[in-house]
Amino acid sequence: MKLSAITLDCPDPPLLAAFYQQATGLALHPKSDADFAGLTGARGLVIGFQRVDGYRAPTWPTQTVPQQLHLCFTVEEDLAEAEARLLSLGAAKPPGQPQEDRWRVLTDPAGHPFCIVRAAAASG
Repeated sequence: MKLSAITLDCPDPPLLAAFYQQATGLALHPKSDADFAGLTGARGLVIGFQRVDGYRAPTWPTQTVPQQLHLCFTVEEDLAEAEARLLSLGAAKPPGQPQEDRWRVLTDPAGHPFCIVRAAAASG
C-alpha cells in the first residue's frame, strides 16, 4: 500500500492550492478546477483541496472545531524567516505556540493548522 494523496476540505480550492503552491513550489495538478485543486509532490503524492459547502475552519489551539489532521513541513531557512515568508503569503499565526524555539504552528488561509520545523531539527 502506498499513500497517494492527502485532501483538505476548504471553501475555495484554487485559493488554497495557490497558497501551498507558493509556499512549497509544488506543481499544480493538471486536472485542478473550482471544486478540486491539487498539487503534485515527490513520487506522485498529491495534496488536494476540495470544496465543501458550509466549511468551518478548525480552531487551534482550542478544539471547538477539531483540526482532525495537520501537515508538517521542514524548512531550510531560519524558522523566523520561513514564518515571515508564509505570513506574507496569507498564513496566520495563532496564539499558544507550544515550542516556538523548535517549531511554529501556523494556519493556512482556510484555517488548517500546519507546522514548520527547521530541517536540521527534524533530523535530530
